[in-house]
Formats: sequence, structure tokens, C-alpha cells
Amino acid sequence: MDERTIVSTDWLRAHLAEPDLVILDARFSLDDEQWGERAYLEGHIPGAVYADTATHLAGEIVPGVTGRRPFPDPEVFAEQLGRWGIDSSTQVVTYDADGGRMSAARVWLMLRWMGHERVAVLDGGWQAWVAAGGEVTTAIPQREATLYPTHLRPELLADVDEVDESRQRAQTCVFDSRGAEGYHGGGVYHDAVRGHIAGAGLADRANTTNADLTFRTPDELRAYYLDLLDGVDPREVIYYCGSGITAAQNVLAMSIAGLEGSRMYVGSWSEWITDPRRPVEL
Repeated sequence: MDERTIVSTDWLRAHLAEPDLVILDARFSLDDEQWGERAYLEGHIPGAVYADTATHLAGEIVPGVTGRRPFPDPEVFAEQLGRWGIDSSTQVVTYDADGGRMSAARVWLMLRWMGHERVAVLDGGWQAWVAAGGEVTTAIPQREATLYPTHLRPELLADVDEVDESRQRAQTCVFDSRGAEGYHGGGVYHDAVRGHIAGAGLADRANTTNADLTFRTPDELRAYYLDLLDGVDPREVIYYCGSGITAAQNVLAMSIAGLEGSRMYVGSWSEWITDPRRPVEL
């Protein structure tokens, strides 16, 4: 456990009353975008504020240019962090209902992109907290606003041109974080085009967690990724997904494994397919 990657329910319970802790509830569903807020209002971890993936964690969609979940403008997001009471000294813990596989890992990556290191995902997420007998409340916290000092780290992200270049290398450097079904164009799709980026490998984010949605051990994750990468330097690896949310899980899991430097293509599949000249495969 590490306050810069993941923390346990025991750790969070022990630190719950600390004034420099901010908890972000990032529960979200692609199939019902209002579900997360409803779930939050029905009960959440004491002190948690709701971080809405569709509004707080996403910027303006430009038809034909961006994907479905572009990052917000850094200045706008800095203002939101300030409204949540986050400054440079704050320890942030975020959770979702998918063990980090939905929006919590994206929150983690976004905070790091903004220059914040003290951010972690709750291991096992909401289910782990409830299963451990953690306190649940409906009280909405009121936090004192701060000024968040942005130190942007663009090197954590990859743009579409870098993806296009990387996918054509002899060794696979671009990985699709969806499951095998989605990778091959099957199952539920939220985009008009099915398939995956031509030349991209498969790195199902579900392989990073156990059945109870807790992360696999660092040693297990390290072995998994070293086998997957087959000699590719972690700093040359780019992950994408459908709309730029779930790929962050792989970036986080590699950090847990001590394999730093992988990047996320935020535009992901939903941006890639805006230009029909970009090649796709099934």
C-alpha cells in the first residue's frame, strides 16, 4: 500500500478524521450517467464529495475532433479541485464501485497530470468499504475552498499522433484496455465504429484485479506486465480504452508494480475513429 497509488480500507478508516484528507466518490456508469450521483446521495464514505465523470472530470466535446471524455481545461479543473478543498498538501483518496476500473483510476491519473502526487485509489472500492463494515453516511460535507497550484505534467499523456506512430513499431507499444470482446468489436458499444486501433495489443484492465476487485499484488502485477510487454520499455507503452476512462487502470497498476512511465491516450477509441483514415482492425 502506498498513499501515491492505492490504500486499504483499514488505512482509510485510520485516517478518516485527518483534516488534510479529501475523499472523492467517483462512482459512475456509462449506461446511466446519473447513477453515480444517486448512489452517492443514498450513502457514501464519511467526508466524501462526489466527483462526476461526465461534468467535473471531463471537458468540452468537440464533434469530429475529441473523444467522448476529453480532460477538462487545466485551469477549470484547478478551480474544481479548489472547490473540493484540495491544495498541494492534501492527501486525496478516490473510489468507485468497480475497484478503480471505472473512474477512480482516471481521477488518480488526472490529479497526477495536475502535478499532485498524494493521491491514491481505495483498494477494492466501495464494495470493500461496505464489506469491511466501514461507516456510511448521507451527510454532504462542506469543505473550505482553496487555491490549487497547477504544475501540469503533459508527459503522462499521449496524443493521437504519438499513438499513430507507436502502433506501427515492431514491438507492440499501444494496448487496448477493454476486454477481448470489445477489442474484437463485440458486445455493447457506445461508438459507431467497432474494433480496435490497428496494431494495438490487448491488455484487459480486468487482469489487474482479483475477484473481489482488490488489486493483485505488486509482484503478480509486475510478472503479468513483464510478460505482456515482452521487452518493451514501460516508458514506451500507451494505453487506451473506449472513451478515455478505464485505460487509467493499467497505468495505475503498472505504477503499483513499480513499472513507471506508461502513458494514457485520453482520446482513446472514440477519438481515433473521428478520422476514417485512421486504420482499425477487428
